[in-house]
Amino acid sequence: MNKSPAQADRGFSYSRSEFEELVDSALAHARKLGASNAGAEASEGCGLSVSVRKGELETVERNRDKSLGITVYVGQQRGNASTSDFSQAAIERTVQAAYDIARFTAQDPVAGLPDADDVARPDAQPDLDLFHPWDVTAEQAAELAIRCERAAVTTDKRITNSEGAGVSAQQSHFFSAHTHGFRGGYASSRHSISVAPIAGKGDDMQRDAWYSSMRSAKELASPEAVGRYAAERALSRLKARKIATTQCPVLFESPLAAGLLGGYVQATSGGALYRKSTFLLDSLGKQVFPEHIDITEDPFVKRGKGSASFDEEGVQTRARKVVDSGRVEGYFLSSYSARKLGMKTTGNAGGSHNLTLHSRLTHEGDDLAEMLRKLGTGLFVIELMGQGVNYVTGDYSRGASGFWVENGEIAFPVQEITIAGNLKDMLMGIEAVGADTYNYGAKTVGSILVNRMKVAGS
Repeated sequence: MNKSPAQADRGFSYSRSEFEELVDSALAHARKLGASNAGAEASEGCGLSVSVRKGELETVERNRDKSLGITVYVGQQRGNASTSDFSQAAIERTVQAAYDIARFTAQDPVAGLPDADDVARPDAQPDLDLFHPWDVTAEQAAELAIRCERAAVTTDKRITNSEGAGVSAQQSHFFSAHTHGFRGGYASSRHSISVAPIAGKGDDMQRDAWYSSMRSAKELASPEAVGRYAAERALSRLKARKIATTQCPVLFESPLAAGLLGGYVQATSGGALYRKSTFLLDSLGKQVFPEHIDITEDPFVKRGKGSASFDEEGVQTRARKVVDSGRVEGYFLSSYSARKLGMKTTGNAGGSHNLTLHSRLTHEGDDLAEMLRKLGTGLFVIELMGQGVNYVTGDYSRGASGFWVENGEIAFPVQEITIAGNLKDMLMGIEAVGADTYNYGAKTVGSILVNRMKVAGS
């Protein structure tokens, strides 16, 4: 297939129409073999990643990959196969492989494509402005990374080393279709700049990092701003110490608060619910958060990192309130998990779409300083380590570092501690949410104050 001039400008090797031909060819061959239903997706991604350290170029990586995946149904038996070879012979072999797998797979009563009524129609697929290719050369990317690292190391003479800085420019596009009437696809991009400076010497060394990631390179924070902020974070952690074991309120910095929101999503997702492996089983309609907490989902945010007018199955997405006044209004379900639960898909095959957690008690002036004042005396956490979360029981125990706060003011940095509790109690114990909102992928939330947790120190 020859690359069209328009595609060359966009940096892709294949056009949308070429992907449509590949997908239609795969579906036609599946029907020819006797498949009762089938779905296929063609995709392509490419990008540039550059890293520097101590002002010197370390790595330049260019990636380019492509794939065609096919899912074949023989009744309620399902088979999947994929290939990176787009020749007609390879596509037919891949479809045959998926068909053969399906024939020898056990029947699954809920297996199948989404219901036709749930499928996103072409007129319900608006342009969400997700594609902003960045025509940056390796030399330009390296210069940006060097500027970022230089800004970090020149912030203060106590910045003594660096783990390096990086710049990444990535873009991809796909087209997908299946035999229940879905056809759709789009191009998207994601660009970033990051740095990880080290402060201090000997036994008193601290590392921190920061980054900026956006759909459009024009919206990235400046390299200097990223570098200086990363340095300030590392410097603030010098002379950290342990604290005595205690119980106290805990304030989660907004990037970590997004992780708490992610934990809630995992606990109310279809797979965990139908396997009965979640502490929030049968929570629909029940009070899980305090009454002042709402969570909304909006798939249609322009340039949003979690935006999509349809999910991975081609199901129409919808804006909705997931939690209203602390009560669970909806789960996160694919067609498969919905059928397992005797429910309807929520258009979340592949994950959530632009979730925002907010409190009705939050005021515009509730910045980090005000949240520290609300914390009073307790722990302000800025880093978590380990994966000590049991989603079956809700038990939560993770290594942490941050700052001890007294009378609303940071007293000193702390390290080598563990915070512990139960997610059910933590979610219900949210006392305040800051206006210092941070977007982490498909989630946006301010800092979160939890009323009480165990802190294990010395």
